[in-house]
Amino acid sequence: MTGERNSVAQVAAAMRADGYAICEAVLSDTELAEIKAGLQPYLEAEQRGRNNFEGYLTERVYSLAGCGKAFEALTEHPLILGVCDEFLLPNYLLTASQAININPGETRQAPHTDDAFYRIPRPRPAISVSTMWAIDDFSAENGATEVVAGSHAWADEELNRVLDSIDFVTAPAADRVPQECSVAPEWERQLRPATMPAGSVMIFLGTLLHRGGANRTARARLAISNQYCEPWARQQENFMMSIPAERTREMSPRLQAMLGYSIYPPFMGHVRGVHPRRLLER
Repeated sequence: MTGERNSVAQVAAAMRADGYAICEAVLSDTELAEIKAGLQPYLEAEQRGRNNFEGYLTERVYSLAGCGKAFEALTEHPLILGVCDEFLLPNYLLTASQAININPGETRQAPHTDDAFYRIPRPRPAISVSTMWAIDDFSAENGATEVVAGSHAWADEELNRVLDSIDFVTAPAADRVPQECSVAPEWERQLRPATMPAGSVMIFLGTLLHRGGANRTARARLAISNQYCEPWARQQENFMMSIPAERTREMSPRLQAMLGYSIYPPFMGHVRGVHPRRLLER
């Protein structure tokens, strides 16, 4: 799906059918360069995974929406918000915003869905919409996200065998050695790499089964993942604590609302009976 075919209607149709859509040529070379430059100081901090699911050789930068204007713009990209409007209720929230840099030697991640922690029986509508922005080219060799097309419509019994085996426990530093995740052959056969050139984005439903791929090359593979959720759902990241109010005041009202400075009617999210945006008033 490229060029003028990157329309909200066509993307939403593909997501309803397969659970995901890939849109190419969404970011320019200039935008990619600005994003890479803005990320460099944070990547140098080497915030690597604490368990095999996060990836011991994978660097992650959290609360990315608060790290600069380039990341704010990515969070509010019109194509993404247009798609979210199709699948989520008004006043939806940003639930996660992170950079994911898969370094050489990283193994394949455990297959999972992004809204699995919302314990509502499946099949059901997705409670979140995820994005995977390719800041570098995504290939089968360098860790492209792998997906199972159509798995967004699967029932619980088809997924629990996979999801229940994921280990999220923080490992001692001495034990943080990459390990291949064991996946049943029937699942392995269905996982396909979402290859795409830098500047592309994969948009997918929170109910889609996917995983980060193994990086068998000599170079890192950089991506950005912004995720959005229903306005009544708890966010993965607490942006109201991780992003200083002084920084949030400079953002657009729309992004402020997505971070949590908003109300789900009639009064979910209030602060002592008033709208949370009052906290940003000088």
